[in-house]
Amino acid sequence: MKLRFICGQTFKGLRANLAMTASVVMVTFVSLLFVGSAILLQTQIGNLKDEWYDKVEVSAFMCPKDSARSQCAAGEATKKQIKDIGDYLHSAELKRYVDEVYFESKADALKAFRKQMSDTTWADALTEEQMQSSYRVKLKNPEEYQVVADALSGRPGVESVMDQRKQLEPLFKILNRFTLASGILAVVMILTALLLIPSTIHLSAMFKRNETEIMRYVGASNAVIQLPFILEGILASLAGSVCASGTLLVVVKFFITDWFRGSWVKLVGVHDVLFVAPILLAASVIIASLASFFALRRYTRV
Repeated sequence: MKLRFICGQTFKGLRANLAMTASVVMVTFVSLLFVGSAILLQTQIGNLKDEWYDKVEVSAFMCPKDSARSQCAAGEATKKQIKDIGDYLHSAELKRYVDEVYFESKADALKAFRKQMSDTTWADALTEEQMQSSYRVKLKNPEEYQVVADALSGRPGVESVMDQRKQLEPLFKILNRFTLASGILAVVMILTALLLIPSTIHLSAMFKRNETEIMRYVGASNAVIQLPFILEGILASLAGSVCASGTLLVVVKFFITDWFRGSWVKLVGVHDVLFVAPILLAASVIIASLASFFALRRYTRV
């Protein structure tokens, strides 16, 4: 009987304050949509880092002819200097940092250049003598690039040392800023929800003020009186979280997974949304519970 009564009071309050209930649903939907987007975006950044950082190489370019760099003042790198760099990369000193070493000769560099530029007029613009030999080094831990770079920089015959990871950092910075922006907007919207839910409870309490007073006179407990108000906020917030989860699922399924099917980049998928969805549902319950806790004692007194 109590359960039926509580459910009846809950849905009665939701119907009576339909506009405010819809507002709570929308605010919760938008706030949790930003939260979910931020989590998925951070997951995507992690996927990109895991995939791309494993493929990142450190390139040590040997001095070419007519280099303007001061470290190449002696001219083009000699065969001995090239061999010394190769021996150094395989030495015990760098063994703990270096995973693989590949030497790209001028001929190899020209071949790679022509393959890359095969559809352009630049394919035959350079000769082998104009190319630059280099060592491509794959690190065991890409984060330790600076150790290898410092070890190679300034050695005879080395013009420059380049870390491919640095070319990716601007992209990751932009993505991280999007994540931060989503997080800030999510916090703002969650605060809005925390303010809106008590207002909804207030209106519902005012609407059922006479009923609440009668229930107190007949000895109803605080739990029986307050539970319908709590459930109103929780149900409205849950509806918003379900909408947010559904929206994320649709976007990821149809605009990411299906559109970029076969992509060489590992993208977030439906399984990531299914992981995020329970977090959003739990967050909606927590938001509604906190808002209800601060509002109930004040607005259900008679």
